[in-house]
Amino acid sequence: MTLSRILIANRGEIALRIVRTARDLGATSILPYTPEDLMSPAAELADEAYALPEGSSYTDAAALLELARTTGADAIHPGYGFLSEDADFARSIIEAGITWIGPSPEAMDALGDKMSARASAERAQVAPVPGITDSVTDAETVIAFAAAHGYPVALKRTDGGGGRGITVLHNDDEVRTTPAFESAAQGGGTLILERFVTAARHVETQCARDSHGGFAVVSTRDCSLQRRNQKLLEEAPAPFLPEGVHGRLVEASRRLLETVDYVGVATCEFLLTPEGDIWFLEVNPRLQVEHCVTEEVAGTDLVEIQLRIAEGGHLGQVNEPRGHSLELRITCEDPARGLAPSTGTITRLRWPAGPGIRIESGVTEGDVVTPLFDPMLAKIIITGASREQAIARARRALRETVVEGVTVCTALHSEVLTRPEFTAPDETGRLAVTTRWIENEVLPDLADAAATSQADGSAETVANPRTRSSYIIELNGRRMQLTLPDGILAPSNPARGFSPRSNRAQPLRGRSGATRSPRGAAPGETGTAGGEPGVIAAPMQAIVTRICVEPAGLPGRSARGPGVHEDGELRPRTQRRHHLGDPRQRRTHRLGRRCPGAHEHPRERLRGGLNRDHRPHHRPRRICRDTGPGNHYGRLGGHHRLPPAHRPH
Repeated sequence: MTLSRILIANRGEIALRIVRTARDLGATSILPYTPEDLMSPAAELADEAYALPEGSSYTDAAALLELARTTGADAIHPGYGFLSEDADFARSIIEAGITWIGPSPEAMDALGDKMSARASAERAQVAPVPGITDSVTDAETVIAFAAAHGYPVALKRTDGGGGRGITVLHNDDEVRTTPAFESAAQGGGTLILERFVTAARHVETQCARDSHGGFAVVSTRDCSLQRRNQKLLEEAPAPFLPEGVHGRLVEASRRLLETVDYVGVATCEFLLTPEGDIWFLEVNPRLQVEHCVTEEVAGTDLVEIQLRIAEGGHLGQVNEPRGHSLELRITCEDPARGLAPSTGTITRLRWPAGPGIRIESGVTEGDVVTPLFDPMLAKIIITGASREQAIARARRALRETVVEGVTVCTALHSEVLTRPEFTAPDETGRLAVTTRWIENEVLPDLADAAATSQADGSAETVANPRTRSSYIIELNGRRMQLTLPDGILAPSNPARGFSPRSNRAQPLRGRSGATRSPRGAAPGETGTAGGEPGVIAAPMQAIVTRICVEPAGLPGRSARGPGVHEDGELRPRTQRRHHLGDPRQRRTHRLGRRCPGAHEHPRERLRGGLNRDHRPHHRPRRICRDTGPGNHYGRLGGHHRLPPAHRPH
C-alpha cells in the first residue's frame, strides 16, 4: 500500500513540515484551513487547500472527516496538538476506510490518559513517579499522601497535555483551598496525584516501532528547560547522562511500547533525579514538537518513518546519532514580564541562516499573532559537530534573528546560552539545570534587569511596552542598531521622529532628549520646531546623518575639553567641510572654532591667507555667505564660496 493523498489535520509549522515530506515522497498534500490561516505558508505550499465550514476549527472531527471523504484522501496525519491524541477521532478515521498515521486507538487509550499510562507503566515494570494512580477527589487524600512523601505534590488532570492541567501544591492550606477538584468535576475530568519533583532533569526517548516488531530509539533528548511545565529549549542527544542511564532508558521504552503493542512513532518521557533514579512520566503517542533535533543528529525524516510504518512497511536501519543539536522555541512571550503573552502584527521578520541552521516556521512578515492559537512563531534548530559548537552557533543565530511588532523570548534564550549551569557540566560531570531552573533562576534575573532599566528611563512615555522596533544609526562613523519600545521616541506624534527599519521609504530623523536652541536664540533659551520640543531644526531641508562627540580628558587637552559642559555631559558638535584650493584637499573644522585664516563674522569680507602649511597655489578671495535655498555648496549654518576656478567639481 502506498499513500498518495494525505490530509493534514493541523496548521502552522507542523502542517508545513508534513507538506514538505509529502512532496518529497510524491504524495499530494491536502490542507484544511480557517479564515485566520488563509494566507499562511502552509496553505500556500500545500497541493490542495480547503476552507473549513464557518464556525469550525482544527478540533472539529466531523468537519475534518467529511473533508477527507470529499477530497478523496486515503490517509490523515494529525501532526501534534488538536486531535492528535484523540482515540475516538482515530477510530472514526479507521472505520471510514482511511489510513490513520499514528498508533492504534487501543494503544492510544492505554497510553494517552495519565491514569492509564501509569497503569501501563506498572504492567511494563517501569517505575512511575511516586503517586496515586486512582482518581483523587478530595483534599484529605492529598494531605495524607503528602504526609508520607512530602510537599510539593502535583494534581494532574488525566485529560491534560503539554504541561496543562497541572496544579502544584506546597502545603495543607493550599490543598484545602485549591479549585482543582471543582474544576475537574465540572469539566468531566479526573485527577491523579504525584509527587512534584523539583530537582530533576526531563529526559526522553524518541522511539519508533513497526507492525513487524522492529523497534529503535532514534535518539535521546533533554527537555529540562521549561516554563509552566512547557518546554522552551530542547537538545539531542541528552548530554552528560550518568553511566548506565542511556541503556536503562532504552530498555524501559522498549517494554512500554511492547506492553501496549504500540505501532508508530512515540516519545517516552522520564524524570532523571540527581541520585540517578529514572521515573516514568508519560508516553506521547504522536510526533513531538522537538522531533527536529532528533532528525538532525540521526540524519533521518521522522515524518517519512511515520508514513512508512502506516503503510505497513518495516522500520529499517536507524542511524546512530552524530553531533549535537539544539532547538529554540521562538514564542510571543516577554521574558521581562514573566513571559507574558504578546500579540499584534509582525512588522518585520528575519530568520538566521548559515551552517547548521534549520528554521521551522509557519508565519511570514505581516501576519497577525492572536491569542486563539499557540504563541510559538518558529523553531530554530542548530546543529554542530559538538555541543560546544552547537551552542556557539545558537548564539550567532539569535543575533541574526529579527522579529518586530511583537515581543518574543529571544532574550531568554540568549541569557540561557551564556550561563555556565547550562553550557558546561558541574563538578560531578552532570548538567546542573532542572525543570524549575528557568522559573527559579533565569526569569527573576531578567525581570530585575528590566525593572532597573525601566527605572533609569522612567521619564519616557512608552506607547506599547510589549512591542519594539529597530533603527539604524551612525555614531562616530560606526553603523549601529538601536532597538527601543515603540513610541518611546515620538510619544506625542508617531508620524514624526525616528522611523523603524521596516519603513524603508522614510529616512531616519533625529530626536534628542534635550532641547536645542534655534539659530540666533540667546544661550539658555529653549528652541522648538513646529511647536514640538526636542526636534533638531535646520534652516533648510536636510537629514542629520552624523553626530560627533568629543570626550573630555584626551591627551594634550584639559579635563573639560571642547564639547564638554560644566555638568560633564557630552554635547554634539556638527561637522562642516571646507573645500579650498585643490578640491582633493579637505579639512574638517568644528562649529564654534575659528578656521585658520577665516573671518570672525559670516558677513565680513577678508583677504587673509591660509595657514602656511595648507596654502593653495593661488590665494583665492573668500566670500562667506549664509546658506540659501539657491546655494548648492552650502552647509548648515554657512559656508565658504570660491571663485569658479577653485570650486569643487
